[in-house]
Amino acid sequence: MVQFRNIKGTHDLFPEELKTWQMIEKKIHEIMQKYGYGEIRTPVFENTELFVRGIGTDTDIVNKEMYSWIDQGGNSLTLKPELTAPVIRAYVQNQLNKQHPIHRLYYFDTLFRRERPQKGRQRQFYQFGVEAIGSPYPEQDVEIISLAYGIYKNFGIEKMEVKINSIGSSEIRPTYLALLKKSLQKYIDDFCNSCKLRLQNNALRLFDCKNSQCQEILMEKAPYIFDSISSDDHAHFIDITRRLDEMDIPYVHDKSLVRGLDYYTHTTFEISSSSLGSQDALCGGGRYNDLIQQIGGKSTPAVGFAAGVERLILAIGGMKTLESSIDIYLITIGNEANAMASNIANELREKNDNIVILETLRRSMKSQMREANRCGAKHAIIIGEEELANGMVIIKDMKTSKQVELPSSDIIKFFNSKS
Repeated sequence: MVQFRNIKGTHDLFPEELKTWQMIEKKIHEIMQKYGYGEIRTPVFENTELFVRGIGTDTDIVNKEMYSWIDQGGNSLTLKPELTAPVIRAYVQNQLNKQHPIHRLYYFDTLFRRERPQKGRQRQFYQFGVEAIGSPYPEQDVEIISLAYGIYKNFGIEKMEVKINSIGSSEIRPTYLALLKKSLQKYIDDFCNSCKLRLQNNALRLFDCKNSQCQEILMEKAPYIFDSISSDDHAHFIDITRRLDEMDIPYVHDKSLVRGLDYYTHTTFEISSSSLGSQDALCGGGRYNDLIQQIGGKSTPAVGFAAGVERLILAIGGMKTLESSIDIYLITIGNEANAMASNIANELREKNDNIVILETLRRSMKSQMREANRCGAKHAIIIGEEELANGMVIIKDMKTSKQVELPSSDIIKFFNSKS
């Protein structure tokens, strides 16, 4: 018989693990809403051209990592490898610019990239993030950076570093790329094969390479794009750093930070934590003032960030053992007691908002009690033949082992007094 296994780069999440995920998601929803951001959900797949046009044809994501296929109608479709382009597609398609001058949107979603699986990086992975659409001003950049930083502080993550840079407007890009190519052309034979192609096709993507020799050449020989930005772009960046200083958000100006997607302009930033080891990035983002126009909308400034949930879990020390939220375990002996317990369970869930587990395996009293302990129930309700005959139940406090016997009609009243 064939034994099926999960696909490489994917993993199953079970109830105990998902308690951590649900805790994280709940807290992120709460923080986002405090900042005035509303949740958006986009389809799991989009037209391939959306990502090609938005992310860039010479990026690793488009060239190597997308899950794409041709459907029965001849359409080229792709599972989402990132979320900014789909959010902007939804913004343009639904003409949100006509509703309000600014939109603050956030997401918590599933993505797909055919990367080499490693710690904190899978082929099916999860991200949360934000997109603020409409404001060109530095205070919007700062809000995004402070929101990302505040989320990690809220989770108690320490040893964080915020790296920021400006890559200027798209107008300065051709001049800088010509300078970059000229500076590095003499070293082309020393680059890896991928970087040889990048140097010819999209030299800015050289900074994405993880090859140590390529990085050494770039650090020593490549001019920084920051040194080519305009006076207006420079003033925008200085305003951001001043505001970050005033908010006591520590940062480092990393002139080599360009981010891995072609749609970025002006501000780029990353937050990392040394507690993660060599793969230390927690989140990254920046401005993308040209993207909306590139995919068919009106020229509109925007800024955002995206963050990996798996990386966040690693940073907080892995899956946590959370306190059980099970309120009551119903222990029964006999068919009639089972039937009565079903009614009691439903009533407790509806009238007291309790989390109730009902025994359905017809095990021995000892086994049921062991199971109530294993799942961390706060109370057990015991209904045996004798209790049933007398119209009574036994309620046991699982922490103190104290028991009380009371009429079955008083169960709701008893647990009302506990809430």
